[in-house]
Amino acid sequence: MGEMMDEIEEGKRTLLEMVKNMDATVQVVIPTAPSNSRFLISLTKGSNRKFLTLLEDDILDLPTNTEVHANVMKIVKETIATLEERQGGS
Repeated sequence: MGEMMDEIEEGKRTLLEMVKNMDATVQVVIPTAPSNSRFLISLTKGSNRKFLTLLEDDILDLPTNTEVHANVMKIVKETIATLEERQGGS
């Protein structure tokens, strides 16, 4: 169990770095544990907030699997783009 927790923490760190590299002003909140094998992750920029859901397996595989990394990066990039659109439109 401890090893899996370490892998999840590594995946969370990878996700945080990914978001920070895309837009350092976006705040990220990742739950400590998944719900139904999913993480509901909050991305906030200014007064705008969006949620994205990632599977626990995707978080686990994020640091080591390039296909998962590319897929998560695409989802995060799209989510950040919607935050920016809402920010500019309000």
